[in-house]
Amino acid sequence: MRVLVTGHRGYLGSVMVGVLRNSHCEVIGLDCDYYEGCDFGRVRETNPSYDIDLRDIDFADLISFDAVIHLAGLPEDATATEAESSHHRIDEEATVHLATRCKEARVSRFLFASTCRVSSPEAAGQLDDRHSSTPGTPFARTKQRCERALLDMADETFTPVILRNADVYGVSPRMRLDLFVNACVASAVTSGRAVIPGDGSAWRSLIHIEDLARVYATVLAAPDDLVHAQVFHVASPGKTCRMIDIADAVADLVPQCARHLVKKDLDEPSYRIDTSKLTSTFPQLSFRWTLRTGIRQLRNAMENAGLTPGDVRSDRYRRMLRLETLCDRGDIGADLRRAQHALVS
Repeated sequence: MRVLVTGHRGYLGSVMVGVLRNSHCEVIGLDCDYYEGCDFGRVRETNPSYDIDLRDIDFADLISFDAVIHLAGLPEDATATEAESSHHRIDEEATVHLATRCKEARVSRFLFASTCRVSSPEAAGQLDDRHSSTPGTPFARTKQRCERALLDMADETFTPVILRNADVYGVSPRMRLDLFVNACVASAVTSGRAVIPGDGSAWRSLIHIEDLARVYATVLAAPDDLVHAQVFHVASPGKTCRMIDIADAVADLVPQCARHLVKKDLDEPSYRIDTSKLTSTFPQLSFRWTLRTGIRQLRNAMENAGLTPGDVRSDRYRRMLRLETLCDRGDIGADLRRAQHALVS
């Protein structure tokens, strides 16, 4: 199977490419590489790729593919209002454009990386894949609009599949420290504090990055009748924890560390999701990582890399900070397209 992976140089994409290649897929990447140089350790990319903006792709670029996995997307800006959030509108425009071109090119399978936060911002009860609500943030509302647009395109020649990812954690060549578990371990390793935003009572469903990549590979290979126009919540079964419990596990596994609560003006989102549809549809799925083994992996990698408090605060591993840096330097414009001088350099 010949597969195009958008965002293949990102946090999830740089792990997923290897998993797909091990599954005997021919993988081509597409990435405008906003995070060039933001590597965690040594990165050797040998994967063929398109270095273009998603909004510029044409159906002729896609006619050789059997499937597309659409991971590329801008990070959530927790402080943005709907009116301010032009970045999220760009995401929606790019997703709909890509799917439309895929359908024109007869690409039959389209996997879309959405978020469990589409389901609800509330903690009460477990939410299944059919749950409908109004998401609490511009980021989640954008993902919801993308989901609806993709499902409306479904027909006998085009199979969109929506994968609502839970909170992801774990080591990647393009590490992120703006994800809660990763950030908590990074703070513990560099400062001895497992930092919890808010009061720690918010619930989070979790999945390790390598388990998540294997879920995508499994869905990609599934027959159409199992996945056509389906929505799946993707989390490790039973891996729903309060943030304070996650911090306790970090403090237990990182020497000389204690948890530390930091009050915030913004409420932390809280959710618990039901993954029974995923596990019943794909009983062969195995989830190899527990929270504790994932924390150990992060701790060891960060210690071996010599991670510092300055690294944790820098834009190297924080996506919104990196985009702000690129905008301030003039490397990208307000529309997030690369400036000509950046393309030349």
